Amino acid sequence: MATLYHGAAIFDGDRLGPGALLVDKGRIAAVLPPEARPEGAGRVALSGGILAPGFVDLQLNGGGGVMFNDAPNTETVARIAEAHARLGSLTILPTLITDTPATTRAAIAAIEGAIAAGIAGVAGLHLEGPHLSVARKGAHDPALIRPMGEGDLAMLLDAARRLPRLMVTLAPENVSVAQIAALAQAGVIVSLGHTDADFATCRAAVAAGARLATHLFNAMSPFGHREPGLVGAVLATGALDSGLIADGIHVHPAAIAAALAAKSGPGEIFLVTDAMAPAGTEIERFELNGREILRRDGRLTLADGTLAGADLDFARAIRVLRDDVGVAVDRALAMASRIPARVLGIADRCGALKPGRDADFVHLTESLQLSGVWRKGAPVDLDANI
Repeated sequence: MATLYHGAAIFDGDRLGPGALLVDKGRIAAVLPPEARPEGAGRVALSGGILAPGFVDLQLNGGGGVMFNDAPNTETVARIAEAHARLGSLTILPTLITDTPATTRAAIAAIEGAIAAGIAGVAGLHLEGPHLSVARKGAHDPALIRPMGEGDLAMLLDAARRLPRLMVTLAPENVSVAQIAALAQAGVIVSLGHTDADFATCRAAVAAGARLATHLFNAMSPFGHREPGLVGAVLATGALDSGLIADGIHVHPAAIAAALAAKSGPGEIFLVTDAMAPAGTEIERFELNGREILRRDGRLTLADGTLAGADLDFARAIRVLRDDVGVAVDRALAMASRIPARVLGIADRCGALKPGRDADFVHLTESLQLSGVWRKGAPVDLDANI
């Protein structure tokens, strides 16, 4: 039986306004006028707020108390996916932080197994490293960072054949233009990040096939008026999209506002959480590659204070954009749904509340707190123990 959700505004992926959402057999059937009451449909009355597409997160390293790096297997992927579903992220790219070749191979196999097992929401894999700049390593273990060799390239090309989507973050100074071109031609989504590369080097990587930048401003040289670096390349290059951590800690709200105003299209800036093991839990410490990471005051840091991922979910990021940056709610919602779905090439099934898409959606209160999540029309228990 079809179900009508009414009483909340609707963000359909493009516009925010009054409406009612009709769901049938796990898919969006229609967005109707707010007064519509189709015959034979069940009804769910909502007390204001917004119905929006389920969030799409292209960079998350853990959740539910576990890190992908620690046990890259199908069970870990399932636990992470469940934790993030309860936070509204219904389509995800589990992300492996710089690690050994053996762990990387295990991560590829884990995602392949998770997709074969039908674990909901897992769209592919994001490998963040190990071919990064030691100078811009952030929390990545410098002992594991290395240039891309022939064996590394072969492994990635094989992974691209096995997985529906593979995203790789790399520093162009540690990877050749020919290697970037080979990855792009194989369908890998090449993202530039953790880099000290200059503007010209970044533009050469884009010409070779790089499409994204990883967490704009973080782990890259600061924008300079004589040498703009990757920040400048993102803002000046319409072919580049870029992720952004909008917790108000990784990037100052004024810098976020400036980047949004300066970004050349059609490329766009979208949200990522860069979430770690604490996502969806109350844990206060965990380990990454044997190093302790502490959770305090909305930050995750190594002992020396280096930021190590983010203690962030999309509802909070959307609030930061609205309240601290001054971004319109519809634009903030698009940055968490429609834009990353388009970047990943799956906008035909998620990221929008339009007929035929999966009925993956969230309900946010007037204050933009998450109050409900539905996957393919079925409610997700936000209080379930993992």
